[in-house]
Amino acid sequence: MPQLGKMLIIAGLSMVVLGLLVWAGDKLPGNFTWRTKNTTVYFPLATCLLASAIGSLLLWLFNRR
Repeated sequence: MPQLGKMLIIAGLSMVVLGLLVWAGDKLPGNFTWRTKNTTVYFPLATCLLASAIGSLLLWLFNRR
């Protein structure tokens, strides 16, 4: 049962971090937006890199045990 508690805490923290990324995603430097009269293209480079780093850290933590 202690392992379940740890996993729930890590899952909750990762959801908080993901929520913060979504909330601040368009404000991060490195996210590019290209707008024309009829089209908007959004490329969230910084958000993708940050999400990848956090995901890699979480997978590394899970594989340590």
